[in-house]
Amino acid sequence: MKSFLELVAARQSDRRFDAERPVEPEKLARILEAARLAPSACNSQPWRFIVIDDVDVKNRVADAAANRVLGMNHFTKQAPVHIVVVEVAGNVTSTMGGWVKDKNFRHIDIGIAAAHIALAAADEGLGSCIVGWFNEAGVRKVLGIPAGKRVLLDVVIGYSCDPHREKSRKPIDKTVTHNKY
Repeated sequence: MKSFLELVAARQSDRRFDAERPVEPEKLARILEAARLAPSACNSQPWRFIVIDDVDVKNRVADAAANRVLGMNHFTKQAPVHIVVVEVAGNVTSTMGGWVKDKNFRHIDIGIAAAHIALAAADEGLGSCIVGWFNEAGVRKVLGIPAGKRVLLDVVIGYSCDPHREKSRKPIDKTVTHNKY
């Protein structure tokens, strides 16, 4: 069993998946539970997770995620599962706090939930990639999401075909200080 730090170090954004190997329902259930338990400002839980595992629907969402001109996100069709994260209204306390502090707590909270999904997937032996560049209107249309709702992320999950890559990160002394900037 990996420690949390080992799990974080091993987790990567995967862009090649075994399209023939489905994600087991019990693994998906644990991943969704990790997302559900993610912290949020004032416990507002400003999200709706839409699980796409039907091949036809998944392929149409993947088409909306891909950009032919820029050659982006074509790998999303290989992933057997997409978890689309839709922003919903936060509670009054979180909304007021965000207004007073000029911070979008809903977006911060959804980022935290997406990180929980990605780390839970890695813990289950699965690969993932958090996708933010996609045709939002196209995804909304495929999934029947009301026009007033924002589709913020599409997290693709499956068995990775990518080799493990060493992380390239700035050194700790360039990203962390103590007691002052």
